[in-house]
Amino acid sequence: QANVSNLKTFLSAVRLAHQGTDAGVLPLSPLVPAKNSEVEKPKTKMIITSRRDYPLTKSFPYSLEHLQTSYCKLARVDTRVLCLKKLRKLDLSHNHIKQLPATLGDLVCLQELNLHDNHLESFSGALCSSTLQKSLQFLDLSQNQIQALPIEFCQLRGLVQVKLDDNALLRLPCKIGQLSRLRFLSAARNQLPFLPSDFRKLCLENLDLFGNPFEQPNPLVPNIQLKIPLTLLECAARATVNHRIPYGCHLLPSHLCEDLEVAKRCQCGSACLSSFIQITVTMNLHHVAHTVVLVDNMGGTEAPILCYFCSLDCYSQFLDRHLQSNG
Repeated sequence: QANVSNLKTFLSAVRLAHQGTDAGVLPLSPLVPAKNSEVEKPKTKMIITSRRDYPLTKSFPYSLEHLQTSYCKLARVDTRVLCLKKLRKLDLSHNHIKQLPATLGDLVCLQELNLHDNHLESFSGALCSSTLQKSLQFLDLSQNQIQALPIEFCQLRGLVQVKLDDNALLRLPCKIGQLSRLRFLSAARNQLPFLPSDFRKLCLENLDLFGNPFEQPNPLVPNIQLKIPLTLLECAARATVNHRIPYGCHLLPSHLCEDLEVAKRCQCGSACLSSFIQITVTMNLHHVAHTVVLVDNMGGTEAPILCYFCSLDCYSQFLDRHLQSNG
C-alpha cells in the first residue's frame, strides 16, 4: 500500500548506497513523522454476524479482546481463535457447534463465553479443570442439548452468571454450592425433577427455574439405601470426610477419590457415601435468591430439594419435627 513514486525513489537510493555512492548525493526525502490518522491501532474488537463475512484466508488479529462470530454455521471452534491469547470475550452463539476442544481452556484471559443456540451435548470436565477456573465469569450454554454437567463444573469458582435455559438437563451438579461467586442462575425449561442438596449454599441475586417438571416432595416416602451394618468401605469413607483426612490419587484408587469428592451430607453434618436415606423436601427459593422467577404458572416460588440422612436415628428425628410442624 506504499506510494509508488516514493517507493521507487527509496529503492533507487538503496541501490546507489549499495554501490558505494556518497550519502550526501542520495535521493533521500526528509523524514516526516506519521500522522495519528495514518497509524493503525491494534484491533481489539471484531463482530461477524454472517457466513459471508467470515474470514477464510485471513488470520484473526492477535490483539483481539472481543470476538463475535454468530450466525456463521460453524460446525466446530476455529483453531485460529484458540491462538488469541488476549481474548476476554468470545461469542460463538447461533452456530452448529457440537463439541468444544479442550484447548479452549488455554485462553487464559477469557472472562465471557457465549455458546447460546448451538448443538452441544456436553461441557467437558477438561475445560472445567483448565485456566478457566480462575478467569471465566459469564457462561451461556442456553438452547443446546446438554443433559448433565460434569462434577468438575463446580471448579469454575469465578462464575458470576450462568445460563442453562432450554437444554435437556436431568440434574444440576451435586456440588453447585461451591460456586460462591455465582449471582445469576437460569435453568428454565429443562427436565429437572429436583435440586441437589448443595443448592442451599448458594447466595444469588436472580434465579430462574421456570418450566421444569419438578416432582411433588414427599418426606414420608424415603428412598432407603442404608446398609446395616455399614460396610468397612463406608465406615472408612465417612471417617475420611468427617475428620478431613488428606487423600489423593497417590494414596487411593481414582474412583474412590471421585466418590469421596461427591460424598453426601446428613442433616446432622456427618458424611455418607453409598449408605443413606434420601428424601425430597420443599424449599422456598427465596432462601437462596433475592429475585425468583416463578417456578410455574401458579405463582409458586418453591421447589423440591434432595435431603440425606446417615442413619435411621437422624431420619426419625427429622420425621418427628416434620410431623409436629404439620399438625
